[in-house]
Amino acid sequence: MQTQDRTNVSSVEAAIAASQNYLLSIQYPDGYWWVELESNVTMMAEVVLLHKVWGTDKTRPLHKAETYLRREQRSHGGWELFYGDGGNLSTSVEAYMALKLLGVPETDRAMKNARDFILERGGISKTRIFTKFHLALIGCYSWRGIPSIPPWIMLLPESFPFTIYEMSSWARSSTVPLLIVFDRKPVFITDPAITLDELYAEGAGNVKFELPRSSDWTDLFVILDDAFKLAENLNLVPFRQEGLKAAEKWVLERQEETGDWGGIIPAMLNSLLGLRCLDYDVADPIVERGLQALDRFAIETEDTYRMQPCVSPVWDTALVMRSLVDSGMTPNHPALVRGGEWLLDKQILDYGDWAVKNKQGKPGAWAFEFVNRFYPDVDDSAVVVMALNGVQLPNEKLKQAAIARTVAWIATMQCQGGGWAAFDLNNNADWLNLLPYADLKAMIDPNTADVTARVLEMLGSGNLSIDNHSLSRALDYLKNEQEPEGCWFGRWGVNYIYGTSGVLAALSLVAPQSHGNNIDRGAAWLVSCQNPDGGWGETCFSYDNPALKGQGNSTASQTAWAIIGLIAAGEGTGKFEKDAIDRGINYLLATQQSDGTWDEAYFTGTGFPGHFYLKYHLYQQHFPLTALGRYQAIFSK
Repeated sequence: MQTQDRTNVSSVEAAIAASQNYLLSIQYPDGYWWVELESNVTMMAEVVLLHKVWGTDKTRPLHKAETYLRREQRSHGGWELFYGDGGNLSTSVEAYMALKLLGVPETDRAMKNARDFILERGGISKTRIFTKFHLALIGCYSWRGIPSIPPWIMLLPESFPFTIYEMSSWARSSTVPLLIVFDRKPVFITDPAITLDELYAEGAGNVKFELPRSSDWTDLFVILDDAFKLAENLNLVPFRQEGLKAAEKWVLERQEETGDWGGIIPAMLNSLLGLRCLDYDVADPIVERGLQALDRFAIETEDTYRMQPCVSPVWDTALVMRSLVDSGMTPNHPALVRGGEWLLDKQILDYGDWAVKNKQGKPGAWAFEFVNRFYPDVDDSAVVVMALNGVQLPNEKLKQAAIARTVAWIATMQCQGGGWAAFDLNNNADWLNLLPYADLKAMIDPNTADVTARVLEMLGSGNLSIDNHSLSRALDYLKNEQEPEGCWFGRWGVNYIYGTSGVLAALSLVAPQSHGNNIDRGAAWLVSCQNPDGGWGETCFSYDNPALKGQGNSTASQTAWAIIGLIAAGEGTGKFEKDAIDRGINYLLATQQSDGTWDEAYFTGTGFPGHFYLKYHLYQQHFPLTALGRYQAIFSK
């Protein structure tokens, strides 16, 4: 072994030890790992609005929210959807609204800069529907410009071509309570009462409160919306009261004991708004639990108060456990045992919304959050199975029974296209994304390459099985989803680097011979987009512009994904891209900090492609550890 190789081995060992020590130091006593899940300032802005609507703003440290919002404003005057995006109009309007609700005057320098940024980009009239909706709640936009959603959709039978279960789980849990809000069209008086007339580029007196038209067949939806509005004005909405009662019942039934709805801020906010429109009292235990659940999503520091869009303890715990095992920790290490037992206790044994379209499956999955009985997901469940398979627990029989139950559930969730979606079965009515209400283009949950790859990786890594026909359909799906360049789209991580890494990890385990060409093409694409510094990076803008596939400043998490994918490809075909892998490892070694951590400013998680992004603060820690551990296992023998 050359001196350089020995030095590299020693450096990898030291980096692994430092990373492991850091991760062990932040484990919670109950056994789980959990850190911040960051999005953008609209989460905080909308929570400020909600507390103003309920009159609960004086009981929360919202003065610290002002400090947070000011710190997040960029030099151009706006606020970002994701780090480095140059500012986003809708995000900036909501941040400006929140600051004004918090008493910041228009004359404040931050407000002047924000106003200039907003007006240069077209003002309120150019914002997304959900921004306009929040403004309408306080009289700063007219309900005439908000789509109508008739409450009778709650009553449509399963045999009908459309029901609420054709919407994605996140759209469904957010939309059902809005049936109540959109029906009532409230205008709440806040303290202080505000206007936002200064944010209309065309002048407040010249605003056309109407839905945008596209001059194509989709304008039929706008015409239909006009008909809904006419029926509302004439009080001719059929089954209106029955639909509203069904929506209220649905919302109440889906509140967790902890007060959460859907495990996400939009569903929680909208449910509380729906209850407010139904004249629930702030002291009602349902409302009180809901507000307390919101509080648990908040992060308060000495001088700031900010809101997470969701919390991710199950996801964080399973991925950290995998990284510790991959990096050489013994399977029965006490920290892994605590983590494994905590995960077992979180398995969901209740039927959720998934059972509406999946009549065969039996419960046995995991959700993303601490509590979310109605919305377990395939991606989390597959990762938890892999984490549990990698550790040795005192009650192995219980562990194996839990795994078997999960694999059986996942098998029943395979979609018609051959792949797997996140939360639902055959949730692919793409026309829903054309509705005026759906300008975030996130109304459905179709099967995707990254979730499908996770399922196949779970099967291959744990010697688990589904029937051959199902496996063949999944492999065909992944083959057909490969892009001409050789990469795969990443729905839940940014972006093609994430998708390609996941698919290579899967194919190398379950189909290295039959899909060797697909593996080679994927690996070659990863090598082609390696940065000069040895790392990999990809901008969130690649969702809007596919020409940016694999392009962006290097990050620790995306570099780790690329290394993981390349190592997997080499294990599958026997052809390792050793030079590219070594350069990637050296990037991770060079950027690791003295406490064993990595830092990255960029967002590498995806909520809604093109519209909502996430920064998982643990991605930059456990994925590099996984990459280093797998590298050590292969090349340091």
